[in-house]
Amino acid sequence: MSQDIHIVVNKHTPYVVQAFEKIGKVTALGSREITKDTVRDADILIVRSETKVDCDLLEGSRVKFVGTVTIGKDHVDEEYLAKNGITFVSAPGSNSNSVSEYVTGALLEIAYIKGFSLRDKTIGIIGVGNVGSKVWRKAEALGLRVLLNDPPLERQGSGYPLHSLDEVMEADILTLHVPLTRSGPDATYHLFDEKRIRSMNHGAILFNTSRGAVVETESLQSALRNRHLEAAVLDVWEGEPNISASLLELVMLGSPHIAGYSLDGKVNALQMNYDAVCRFLSLPFNRDMKTLVPDPALPDIKIGMMKLSCEHLLRDIVKECYDICLDDRSLRSLASVPDTDRGEYFQKLRAGYRIRREFFNFSVSLVTKANEAREVADVLRLLGFKVKY
Repeated sequence: MSQDIHIVVNKHTPYVVQAFEKIGKVTALGSREITKDTVRDADILIVRSETKVDCDLLEGSRVKFVGTVTIGKDHVDEEYLAKNGITFVSAPGSNSNSVSEYVTGALLEIAYIKGFSLRDKTIGIIGVGNVGSKVWRKAEALGLRVLLNDPPLERQGSGYPLHSLDEVMEADILTLHVPLTRSGPDATYHLFDEKRIRSMNHGAILFNTSRGAVVETESLQSALRNRHLEAAVLDVWEGEPNISASLLELVMLGSPHIAGYSLDGKVNALQMNYDAVCRFLSLPFNRDMKTLVPDPALPDIKIGMMKLSCEHLLRDIVKECYDICLDDRSLRSLASVPDTDRGEYFQKLRAGYRIRREFFNFSVSLVTKANEAREVADVLRLLGFKVKY
């Protein structure tokens, strides 16, 4: 370890101190503790999305490397970093599987609550990058008909079966997986404004796990109140952490921006940042973050083949390792918090989020004859589970 290198990290990133302690002196701070004063003598800064990285934070510091353990970059002023010779890395794709599993859990839960079969529905996926492409495969495994939209990919000549945004509006369910951009031909800020939401089918359902400002809050509230939309599932909110309590009351399922918060996704992001720091400092890559992660507490799920539909069995199995309703209940407790404290409460829900593991960590034992469980087993494998009889 070189005591000459000072690394400031967000303390809510699992294993972050262990990752960097052999490289230099590590100072672990909460998001609000990462300030102009606390980073002044740092050489390397590792943040989460709650920290705005710009001139106000870094001017006068000796920071020469900034990493974010997130796929999103809208909290970072990349132009300022580039002008000042500061290396920047993010973690694209690190939590994409986590988000796709969140969407899987939400789809199964919404179908159960509303009493419909996913096999009878069409889902439109807007944005077919790291996350959207995984959602596509899982949606197909669940039996949904899929429509894809991604203008940048289409211009690049992608072989994906892409559709125009207007065509995708015909879907029963729409799920958003785009970055937040405010200019250019593919700007996504308020992409779903009043006009766009009104163009969705009556009774459609909207999912947003991308960025809150992709959807205009007032327009979504209006569409839910007047029942133009049947339901909404929101993990991201305009104005975070000071989210709209009135919108929260209207959504079917809500969560505090944690769709990508599986432990496995966080470790992937940390590994990408660690590797980038090693490249920056010309050090060998000698840490595998996965060796720091314990096995799940309940890696084996035993399910008897009761007289339930395939979808209901899948819902029960998914809830064993990820119950989206727990996240919904925790966020709704925000209603009992004074208005002035709700932003801080939202941040605490994220910072103190429980350990969640991805499906590949779990083995599902189907207690029945193999031929009776084949349909469920095939879908489970496509979703990422290990299966045995």
